[in-house]
Amino acid sequence: MNRSIRPDAVLVQAVIAGALSFAHLHDLAAAAGQSGWKAWAYPVSVDLLLVAAWRRLRAGRDRSAWTWFAIALAASLGANVATAGLLDLDDVPAWLRILVAGWPALAFLGGTLLVHAPAPRDPEPNDETADPEVEVHRTDSLDPAAQAPAPAPELTPAPVEPPAVPPALLDHARSIADAHRNSTGQPITAEVLTARLGLPAPTCQAITAHLQLT
Repeated sequence: MNRSIRPDAVLVQAVIAGALSFAHLHDLAAAAGQSGWKAWAYPVSVDLLLVAAWRRLRAGRDRSAWTWFAIALAASLGANVATAGLLDLDDVPAWLRILVAGWPALAFLGGTLLVHAPAPRDPEPNDETADPEVEVHRTDSLDPAAQAPAPAPELTPAPVEPPAVPPALLDHARSIADAHRNSTGQPITAEVLTARLGLPAPTCQAITAHLQLT
């Protein structure tokens, strides 16, 4: 969704001030003997150095950025004052011609130093601000016998109750088991009981368990 563009008083003021400063720098460079495209390149160079120094100042603490920001601001402000009638643009002094001619080298040096200067580092914490060491005193005993874990108590498994069996079926199986004991002298097994009753082996095993408990 496009946002409507609303006029901003600060933005309009910045555009007007930039255009006037740009024109004053162009007029001063042209009066100092820089004609054609070279006169238009001077205000661009001054503004770029001013922006580069300001961005460097915003990035961190850098004293050299203040120096180049002041140089670019002096060049821009000086052109505004010089073209206000205080200087005869038809007869520019030699020292001003020298400054205008030497500006490209000065601006190139400043821009290079601003771009390739290392970023400022944060100050390292002093020893006073470091976290104090905390001395830990052990209050427990270092005796190996005291450190050894106590043996776990032996647990006696609880007896497992066999599954429930209907009383009538249990009585019938008991009579078969008694007859088997009387004839063989041995207690009946789950396999024999399974063959006699014709029931599933798990059921006969449960019946045998009940007979052994009673």
